[in-house]
Amino acid sequence: MSMKLATFEVHTDLGPQTRVGVVDGSALLDVNAGYARVLADEGKSRPGDRADVIAPSDMLDFIRTGDDAIEAVREVLDAKFESDVCGPSGARIRYNHNEVRLRSPLPRPNFIRDYTVFEEHATDVEKPDVWYDIPVYFKTNHDTVVDPGADVHWPSWEEKLDFEFEVAAIIGEPGQNIDSDDALSHVFGFTIFNDFTARELLFREIEMPLGPAKSKDFANGFGPYIVPTEDFDAHSAEGRALVNGEEWTTATLSDMYHSWGEIIEHTSKDEPLQPGDVLGAGTFPDGCCMDQNRWIDPGDTIELQVDGIGTLSHRVVRSEEESQV
Repeated sequence: MSMKLATFEVHTDLGPQTRVGVVDGSALLDVNAGYARVLADEGKSRPGDRADVIAPSDMLDFIRTGDDAIEAVREVLDAKFESDVCGPSGARIRYNHNEVRLRSPLPRPNFIRDYTVFEEHATDVEKPDVWYDIPVYFKTNHDTVVDPGADVHWPSWEEKLDFEFEVAAIIGEPGQNIDSDDALSHVFGFTIFNDFTARELLFREIEMPLGPAKSKDFANGFGPYIVPTEDFDAHSAEGRALVNGEEWTTATLSDMYHSWGEIIEHTSKDEPLQPGDVLGAGTFPDGCCMDQNRWIDPGDTIELQVDGIGTLSHRVVRSEEESQV
C-alpha cells in the first residue's frame, strides 16, 4: 500500500495548528509527534528538537528535508502506535479523520507550472509544431490553493466554469540542467491537481500571445494526499473524473506525449527547480467540460480519483458578491 502524506489542522489551546500526517488505515498519524516518541523510546536526547528538524510540521519544510523525513514516516508507521500513546511533549499521535480538518497537502506551493502533454486534450484546437517539440507550460497563482472538500467560488464574471483533471509532480531535490534520466530523483511525490478554469475568459486572454492569466488564477485544488515517488506509478497510474457521481472520463498517465523526465529536463535548463515547485502534467483527455462539450452548474460536485493517491473532491458554488473584469 502506498504511503499517503497529508496536511491536517487540529484545535489546541493556542488555536488551530497544522500538522504533517500520514494515513494509517482509518487514522491519521502526526508524524512530528510520532517521530519524537520513536526517538524518546530509543533513549535519544532532546527528541522533540530532533523531530522538529527531521520531521517538521510544515509540509514545505518537510519536503525540503527529503529522504530523512520519509524514513521518519516509515519509522512512525512501523511503531504501530495505539490511540492512547502520545509524543514526549504530550501531543497526540493518532487522530480519526473526522476529528481533524484536512488541508491541501501543500497549502502554499513554492511555484506552480502547468503543462499540456496529452494529445487528446482539446482536440478541436490545432496544436502547433512547438507542442510536439517541447513541453510548454503556463504559470499560475500559488496563493489561491483550495483545500480538499472545500467549496470553490464561481467567479462572478464568468459563465462557463471548468475543471481540469490532472496529476502533478512536486519537486523535492533542487536542481538545474537536470537530465531526463535523473529527473524522477528530484521529485518528492505526486498529487491530484484540479486546475479550475474560467473558460470564456481564457479564450479572450489567449487572443494575446501571452497564455492564460486571470482565467487560471482564482482556484487551484491539490490533494487529498501526496504520495512519495517510490510509492506511485508515475508512468501508468489510472484515474477517473466524476461529476455528481457520474463518471465523465477514465484516463492513464501512460498517454503522456512528453514524459516527466522531458518536462523536468526542459524546465530546468539554465533555471533552478526548487523544493515545493509543482509541475502539473496538464488535463487528461476528456478531463474537463470543454473536451466533453457539456458544462457544470453551481452546486455540482467534482471528484477526481487517481489510483494510489485517492479522491480529490470540490463543490462549486456561486459567490454572493458580483464584480466585473
